Amino acid sequence: MKKMLVALVAAGIGIGLTMLALVANAAVPVSTEQTASGSILVDENRMTLYTFARDTAMTSNCNGKCAERWIPLEAFEGDQAEGDYQIFARSDGAKQWAYKGKPLYLYDGDESPGDAKGDGMGGMWKVARP
Repeated sequence: MKKMLVALVAAGIGIGLTMLALVANAAVPVSTEQTASGSILVDENRMTLYTFARDTAMTSNCNGKCAERWIPLEAFEGDQAEGDYQIFARSDGAKQWAYKGKPLYLYDGDESPGDAKGDGMGGMWKVARP
């Protein structure tokens, strides 16, 4: 009887941990932060997110070398869209997060939370705002 009880408890713990992992993955990795220039969108590490003027709804036009400098905000297995946040498939098959249909990116020139060195770059890149 004790062995069966221990097995049931262990199975329950395993299921619980699996559910916690799924819930942890499912959270949208974007939040809003207040700055001197107003509210901006940031990733889980509080790094500034950007949008690209050449993108269309749920379609990234930043590929190849562009995507090396402007890193797509990747969506992972188990992530789920919620509210204004969507997930779409890029042309290379990777999944990317979008806000209100606009693909989201990180800029490789930003070094610390609060940096927004890519804002206005080339007249095409803007800090993502709610």
